Amino acid sequence: MAVAKTFNDNGEGKAEQALPDFLFDVEISSQALYESVKAYLANQRQGTAKTKERGEVAFSTAKLYRQKGTGRARAGSARSPLREGGGTTFGPKPRDHRMNVNRKVRRLALLSALTDRARGGSVSVVEGLQMDAPKTRHAAQVIGNMGLEGRTLLFVINDQDESLYKSLRNLDGVDVIPAYQLNAYAILRSDELVFTDAALERVTEVFAG
Repeated sequence: MAVAKTFNDNGEGKAEQALPDFLFDVEISSQALYESVKAYLANQRQGTAKTKERGEVAFSTAKLYRQKGTGRARAGSARSPLREGGGTTFGPKPRDHRMNVNRKVRRLALLSALTDRARGGSVSVVEGLQMDAPKTRHAAQVIGNMGLEGRTLLFVINDQDESLYKSLRNLDGVDVIPAYQLNAYAILRSDELVFTDAALERVTEVFAG
């Protein structure tokens, strides 16, 4: 049975709590993780790299010098890739790097990542953490009280908790993500996965259905 370290809204430790097995205790699929992470990174690429070919370079079309009698090699164009300022041969062109992954594979990858963190004892839950206004200093104190300073954290918050999001986003080593955006890549690149109790309840409801 998977368990999580539990803290109150000040970062003080409480008794461990059980985590739902259908989320945090599944058979880990390395293939699903590979496909999901590869697709996620590919989908972040803009694909706008572009170089000019010889037909696109702005040079005169006149022959550089006469064909014979100079003792030099024949040259017909300043746009040649062999010349400085000429076009690029086989350079990059705008393209779409997007990759599609089956929804079931994405789901399996997410559950595999959650299971991996739970088995490593790297899942925490903070109960009742709410802020009326952005308070980065208080957020840093909570993390310090939890003993997580110096670690790379992924803080999963409730979808509408804007004040908490603004309180956490400027802290070094802390990534903040709404529950509905949770993905395998974000989990795997962090050392510790921290849920607010509201976010954990939200994720559980979505995957229980």
